[in-house]
Amino acid sequence: MTNNYVRIFDTTLRDGEQSPGATMTSAEKLEVARSLARMGVDIIEAGFPAASPDDLEAVRRIAVEVGNQPRGAALSPSKGQSEAKVPIITGLARANKSDIDKAWEAVKDAQKPRIHTFLATSAIHMKHKLKMDPEEVVGRVSEMVAYAKSLCADVEFSPEDAGRSDPEFLYVVLGEAIKAGAATLNIPDTVGYTTPDEFYKLIDGIIKNTPGIHEGITVSVHCHDDLGLATANTLAGIQAGARQAEVTINGIGERAGNTSLEEIVMTLKTRHPIFNLETGIETTQIARVSKLVSNYTGMVVQPNKAIVGANAFAHEAGIHQDGMLKHNLTYEIMRPEDVGVNQTKLVLGKHSGRHALRNRLAEMGHSLDEAELDKAFARFKELADRKKVITDLDLEAVIADEFYRPRDVFYLEGLQVSCGTLGMPTATVRLRGPDREIHNFASMGTGPVDATYKAIDAIVKTPCKLLEFNIHAITEGIDALGEVTVRIQGENGQHSMDPQSETVYARVFGGHGADTDIIVASAKAYINALNKLIIAKTEGVQPVHNNFGVMLG
Repeated sequence: MTNNYVRIFDTTLRDGEQSPGATMTSAEKLEVARSLARMGVDIIEAGFPAASPDDLEAVRRIAVEVGNQPRGAALSPSKGQSEAKVPIITGLARANKSDIDKAWEAVKDAQKPRIHTFLATSAIHMKHKLKMDPEEVVGRVSEMVAYAKSLCADVEFSPEDAGRSDPEFLYVVLGEAIKAGAATLNIPDTVGYTTPDEFYKLIDGIIKNTPGIHEGITVSVHCHDDLGLATANTLAGIQAGARQAEVTINGIGERAGNTSLEEIVMTLKTRHPIFNLETGIETTQIARVSKLVSNYTGMVVQPNKAIVGANAFAHEAGIHQDGMLKHNLTYEIMRPEDVGVNQTKLVLGKHSGRHALRNRLAEMGHSLDEAELDKAFARFKELADRKKVITDLDLEAVIADEFYRPRDVFYLEGLQVSCGTLGMPTATVRLRGPDREIHNFASMGTGPVDATYKAIDAIVKTPCKLLEFNIHAITEGIDALGEVTVRIQGENGQHSMDPQSETVYARVFGGHGADTDIIVASAKAYINALNKLIIAKTEGVQPVHNNFGVMLG
């Protein structure tokens, strides 16, 4: 606990995915996990295996395909890390044998598996949710941590709602968890209730007063942002001695979200003289992974978001611009390149070849096989015919639109719209369906997007409600790519009387699309979200049915 290395535990695929509308398919979760590993994340919480067979299978695939590959960010010996550079893969489990069995089944094939189990310890949770006495909680923790330890050498325990728990009771519970075999004690501020000073004292007290705590035990922190204090609380916990930070990309998570990976990592790096702590994160990958998660979840990063927001390195005020022109350190405390925001324009155009494209994509962190490169090159050439210069942002959009989407159930083959002040907006849509046949439909609407969506609905016949529609230009100029994100919610009971299917059907799904034509981009985004809804419906992907109520987040 005196070392200067902070492990980064990413729970984007578990706690982050609990955000309404952030649901990802197994294939999407696998790609995010690969990106997290390449970025150098130490521990990947791949999901909650007991939630559904699909989630268990997603965690298992990540354990097999990511949990046996070296991480991309090699740690130097100077950082004191001698362990193999392979991420730990963990699954969350409630403190019962069924959940723990499923978590072990999911992660056991990883080179470095971990079971993460939890039980609430606050008075309000024990009384109203668990309906257990404190003595029963202590007994359950001891029994279930020991059971997890009998299956897996690496066990993490979390006292849910620790931020509102009695510290003296926490010492007892955590002491029993250590005695039963837990090597990591994660302290969650589940409802984002504490202040930095309170959380510092809580972590400091746990380190000093928990029976059996020793150098081999890692204290971890997991904070939520209900009062906007998640990052501040996490940093306070780290200053108190915690050496694992549980975070998510873009800070996504239930309610107001979690501590964001990018804020913790860049704070420790930028203010190194203050903290004197290291992480293994390759920070130049941050912007790319942020974009990937945003595209998959359909959750747009707000422009003023620290580190990864569109305005994070933008300067409009005259005095700021004057200072930046004289020296960038006047108003930038970190370089855009440090987080992978490349401000330069690589001159790629219609005369550029496959080799140039492959090299540039590799520099941006994308590793494509020959088939994928062929598809990316075809999209690149198509775009180059419409734009003179292709920027890195354009390439990111092409990759996101071509590869970061669910498999096609319906695919946009063609779109023609008519709109303006002289006539009724009309859209004719041509889709290729799952039967490989071409379907055409024309519809009128209040505008071109409305008409397009009505035509798509008439073909797909999967009723849903459009909750959110966002559009923005990726680059500057009249030939800029337009990027659209949508969020939709299925309507219950339209095609099935199965109660579980109806529950799935009511979930929220995000979609993403990019094109130089914003109507085409809008259609792609809507079809992207509909495909996720259809896949979830047909494959019976189930949401979490949590008998213990809300989880850590």
